[in-house]
Amino acid sequence: MTSTDRSSRTEEDLQRTVRALAREFKTDKVFIIGSQAILLSWPEAPVAMKMSPEIDAYPANAKIWETEERNRKPGSAAEASEHIHALFGEGSHFHQTHGFYIDGVDENTAKLPKGWNARAIVKRLEVDGRQVMAVAPAPDDIIVSKLARLDPKDKSFIEAYHAVRPLDLEIMEKRIALSNFEPAIAERAISFIRKLTREHNGGGDGAGGGAGGGP
Repeated sequence: MTSTDRSSRTEEDLQRTVRALAREFKTDKVFIIGSQAILLSWPEAPVAMKMSPEIDAYPANAKIWETEERNRKPGSAAEASEHIHALFGEGSHFHQTHGFYIDGVDENTAKLPKGWNARAIVKRLEVDGRQVMAVAPAPDDIIVSKLARLDPKDKSFIEAYHAVRPLDLEIMEKRIALSNFEPAIAERAISFIRKLTREHNGGGDGAGGGAGGGP
């Protein structure tokens, strides 16, 4: 591990991730998910939300790349996520050089609400003279993906977000309903959000003061 592993992630780290995958996979679109997707819409988010040593990402053309690799190398079980891990993952030269690593994921890794693509944050970066789109879920949808697991790190992330940008209870309940959670997980997620909004409102039952969406 490098000495910088515990530092918070930055917008520069996110851009470095997008450029690395765009170059390696020759793609014009890179998806960022997980907690550090927040960097695309809110680079100045509280430090508590940016303490991850990794950025979860995948190229839009992952399936095409895998097919081409298998055709090029018969018998190969090429997987884009494993390729990312080998080149940019934990313990890689990339990790040692930049103080963070890229976790290769796919479109099924995060439990995101239906329709999240229509609300996604999109920014264009120049990579070697061409335009590459960085795509990340909107903040509310990132929060929902954290509610699916709700481990201590997820709770800390959501609480840090809510402390600065109070979540709207009505919106969050609608997004949870769109997420195809198991009933028990959905109930746990709603209970957690209701508790946060009650505390924010001094113990009342009303919704949070502002929509958690825009930057």
